[in-house]
Amino acid sequence: MRLADTLRFARDAATGYPMRTTLSVLAMSIGVAAVVILTALGDGARRYVVGQFSSIGTNLVIVLPGRSGTGGFNPANAITSTPRDLTIDDAGALRRAPAVSRVAPLTVGTSEISFGGRLREIMVAGSTSDFIPIRNFELAQGRGLPEEDWSRGSSVAIIGNKIREELFANEPAVGQLVRIGDRRLRIIGVLKPVGQGLGMNTDELVIVPAALAQAMFNSNTLFRILVEARSREAIPEAKDQVMEILKQRHRGEEDVTVITQDAVLATFDKLLGALTMGVAGIAAISLAVAGILVMNVMLVAVTQRTGEIGLLKALGAPARTIRLAFLTEAAMLSTVGAVVGYLLGQLGAFALRQFFPVFPAYPPDWAVIASLATALITGLLFGVMPARRAAQLDPVNALMKH
Repeated sequence: MRLADTLRFARDAATGYPMRTTLSVLAMSIGVAAVVILTALGDGARRYVVGQFSSIGTNLVIVLPGRSGTGGFNPANAITSTPRDLTIDDAGALRRAPAVSRVAPLTVGTSEISFGGRLREIMVAGSTSDFIPIRNFELAQGRGLPEEDWSRGSSVAIIGNKIREELFANEPAVGQLVRIGDRRLRIIGVLKPVGQGLGMNTDELVIVPAALAQAMFNSNTLFRILVEARSREAIPEAKDQVMEILKQRHRGEEDVTVITQDAVLATFDKLLGALTMGVAGIAAISLAVAGILVMNVMLVAVTQRTGEIGLLKALGAPARTIRLAFLTEAAMLSTVGAVVGYLLGQLGAFALRQFFPVFPAYPPDWAVIASLATALITGLLFGVMPARRAAQLDPVNALMKH
C-alpha cells in the first residue's frame, strides 16, 4: 500500500465514523487548550510581577526595618511590618555612601483630602525630592517636591491624576489649596496617569514631604528607605555600604534588611517560573487522559472494521501495512486535535488579555511546542496497541465475523 493509499484509508476511516472522530479530536483539543491557557496564565503572572518590580525604579536598593532571619530575600518581608525602626536621620546618613546616587525615605499612611465640598480617602506617601525620579514617576503638571532640609515639612503636595479629575474636573489643580487631614496644603504638581502597580494605585496617591507626613501620622519612623545606586555595576557595593553605615548608626547591630531590585526580580521570576511549570504539568495530565480515550476509540474501531481488515489481509496486505494504517489514523486524529486545541488556547489567552489588559497572558513558545509535540506523541503511543491488535487479526476469522 502506497503512502497516498495509507493516508486515504486513514482519512476515510476517520470521516466514516464522525462521532468517534469528534470525541477523539475533542479530547485532544481540550488537553492542548488547557496547557496553552494555563501556561499563558502562569507566564503572564510572572511577566506582570517582574514588569511591576522593574518599573519601581532603576538600580534600586531597598532598606526594610528589621532583620530577615533567613539571610536572603523573603517576599513576605516586602509587605509585613517588623519591630525595628528606621528614621529620617538614617536615610540622610546613607547619602554619604560613595556608591549611592539618590536616597528617598518613605512614610506611608491613609488620610482624607477635601476641596470645594468634595471629599475622598487617599494614600499619602511622605518622601523627598528624590522620590519621584527614583520611582520613575513623571509629572503632568507643576513641579516636584522642593529640595529642602528633610526635617522641614513644607505644606505642599503632589496629587495623582484620578484625584485631580475627581476634585477639580476641568479646573486647574496646581496652586489650589486643599485640606488633607487637619492640614491645608498647596498643590504644586500632578502625576501623569500610571495606574495600579504592586498594590498601590499611583493615580490615587498624594505625595508630601516626609517630615510633614510624619507629623500628620504622629510618627517618627519610616516605612522604607529607597536607595538608587550610581550604576547597575555599583549595586552590590551600594548594598554593602548601606548596611555598613546603618550598622554603625545602630551600635553595631545588623537590625535592618537590605535587598536589591535584582534579588526581588530573581526570586519572583524563579517562584512564578516554577508555578508555570507546575501548572503545565497538571494540564499535561489531560493530554494523557486524551491519549487513553484515543486508544479506546481506536480499539472500538478495530472491532467495527474487522471485516475491512480481514479483506485487506486476504488481498495480501502485510501486518506492517495494517499497523501503519491505524497509526496514521491515530496521528491524524491527534494532529487535528492538537491544532484545534492550539487555536482554542490562543483564543482563550486572547480573551484573558481583553478582560485584563494589563495582564500579559501570552503562552510561552516552549509550552505551545511541547503541547503540540506531546499530543502527537501521545496519540501515537496510545495508538500502538490498537494497531498491533488489528495487524494480528486472522483474515479468515475476520471475514467470518463480518
